[in-house]
Amino acid sequence: MDTDVSQLPFPSYAGRHFNDIEMRPRKHDLFILSIFLFMAGRIYCATYAKSGVTPGMLTPFSGIITRLYQAGGADFPTTQTPPVTNMISEPTILSKNIGWIEVVCGGMFSGKTEELIRRARRAQFAGQRVVIVKPEIDKRYDEVNVVSHNATALPGIVAATADQIVLMTGNAEVICIDEAQFFDNRLVDVANTLANSGKRVIIAGLDMDFEGKPFEPMPELLAIAEYVTKLHAICAESGMPANYSQRVVESEQRILVGESEAYEPRARHCFRPPVDAPKRKKTIAFNQYAEVADPKKPAAASNTDEVQKNNPVEPEQHKPVKKDRRVEKNKPVKKDKPVDHS
Repeated sequence: MDTDVSQLPFPSYAGRHFNDIEMRPRKHDLFILSIFLFMAGRIYCATYAKSGVTPGMLTPFSGIITRLYQAGGADFPTTQTPPVTNMISEPTILSKNIGWIEVVCGGMFSGKTEELIRRARRAQFAGQRVVIVKPEIDKRYDEVNVVSHNATALPGIVAATADQIVLMTGNAEVICIDEAQFFDNRLVDVANTLANSGKRVIIAGLDMDFEGKPFEPMPELLAIAEYVTKLHAICAESGMPANYSQRVVESEQRILVGESEAYEPRARHCFRPPVDAPKRKKTIAFNQYAEVADPKKPAAASNTDEVQKNNPVEPEQHKPVKKDRRVEKNKPVKKDKPVDHS
């Protein structure tokens, strides 16, 4: 049954098509809507402003929420809650029986062994049982001790293969493995075994060889590690941060244990594999160019003294002070007493 439009309770719309109806808001409708937005903004500010809600959480509704804030008389918070860091270089000590793997990587002369020794010393100072292992092939500075390029050393244990590390660690809580690139690929499984048994495993090694290619087993260790630290040296040619190890002696062997006479740190734009001429400058001793004051010699004139010497300031001339005559005018004038001539 069709409905007669003329019988609807809207006489102004009778006989007109729906598309012809003007849907313009009236003034009192806008006023009611503004009051609603104002109250909604106030409620939102009071309810959710202190809960840490940030614009990143409300991306789909950022426009609506911002208008609610503005209608409520408040600005939308622009500072977000500090994000949780992805990974940190050195973890805090967690509960017991929980292990993890830390990898310190980088090029030659970047301080990998020095960082390994620093973490080992900290753990030892905390009363933890620490074992330091080095590969048998590394005999550059000492056959047993773990020594950095800066002559920092700690007593170590020599292992011929990665499987021997499990037998040597025993009841140690912290296991430090230096020069991991010289071990076989079994080191990945050994590190996982030690970490799963609740031990903290710290591994240091080169991540790339002299040709700039990944140095196994370091890529696999970087993948399974919870914490990774990438160190850089200073390029011997440009002075920029260096992450490559440039070989400067003629040799095609991938494993060539050497020091500064065989390798140099290089930046990306200065790295020329496989072999390049040495660019390293002569080492300068510490404090060689420091100026030490001699107590017998007079102190050097400062910049302020030189400025005053070039621009002398004339002494201020004191001018005589003029008497204020205004005060004397107000004083009564004394008359001379008459002289008695009798």
